[in-house]
Amino acid sequence: MKASDLAELVLLAAVWGASFLFLRWGAPAFGPMTLAGLRVLGAALFLLPILVHQQGLGELRRCWRQMLGLGLLTSAIPFVLFSYAALSISAGLSSILNATTPLWGALVAFVWLSQRLDAMRVLGLLIGFGGVVFLAWDQASFKPGGSGWAILACLAATLSYGMSASFTKRYLSGVSAMTQAAGSQLAAAVWLMPFALWFWPSQMPETRAWISVAGLALLCSGLAYILYFRLLQRVGPTNALAVTFLIPVFALLWGGLFLGEALTMHMLAGCAIVFLGTALVVGLIKRAQRGSTAAP
Repeated sequence: MKASDLAELVLLAAVWGASFLFLRWGAPAFGPMTLAGLRVLGAALFLLPILVHQQGLGELRRCWRQMLGLGLLTSAIPFVLFSYAALSISAGLSSILNATTPLWGALVAFVWLSQRLDAMRVLGLLIGFGGVVFLAWDQASFKPGGSGWAILACLAATLSYGMSASFTKRYLSGVSAMTQAAGSQLAAAVWLMPFALWFWPSQMPETRAWISVAGLALLCSGLAYILYFRLLQRVGPTNALAVTFLIPVFALLWGGLFLGEALTMHMLAGCAIVFLGTALVVGLIKRAQRGSTAAP
């Protein structure tokens, strides 16, 4: 991986890590549905002119039905659920749960696309989801104001991400990355904006909440998609997946700096378990072992 690609990978992780900070600021003011709707609308308005410049509208028109499915799975559902979770759990915990996305992706691909799971990947799934149980064991309370539903919302969101990966492979193979990025955000806006307007807050949100909307739409969705799809083309999906491990690092950093969130040993241990399981599932540990064996 070139130094420029590594720099973009770190920048992408920093931007996506900041999304959990923006969610914590914006969700109480706007509510989950309205915040998610404004996020995808802003991202669509940011990405569509770029798609027009690249003459991709024809491709978008040809696959608009598939885009409705992609937008629902990759943005509409998970953005609402993560916004809901931000009302009651920390940015750091949400980001660690977000790291389970590759676990769900492998499980969905096994069920939907009949992709084989070898013993190492099965072990990774067991370890990764064991880490989730470890994280939630002392924190998941389903009483009013508890974090149990928020944790389940994060896991449902990452399941939706995992389903979107298989959906893309099955129905959008050959469609350009920019068309997928812009089309998914436009489709998500179609799904969410009626609900966003229906649940519009009765009191005008403060400036910080609007800054959160701008950050989520322009940075964490618009710019992030451009960086991510460019990395996919340059370094491949396996290397690009390394961003999964970096996002919680930045989310914990931003949460500590701007929200005063503390990193507990319980969270650190659970994060390490989830990371170990994810590394096994995506094959990073196996690749590292092969590389060390071949080095002599």
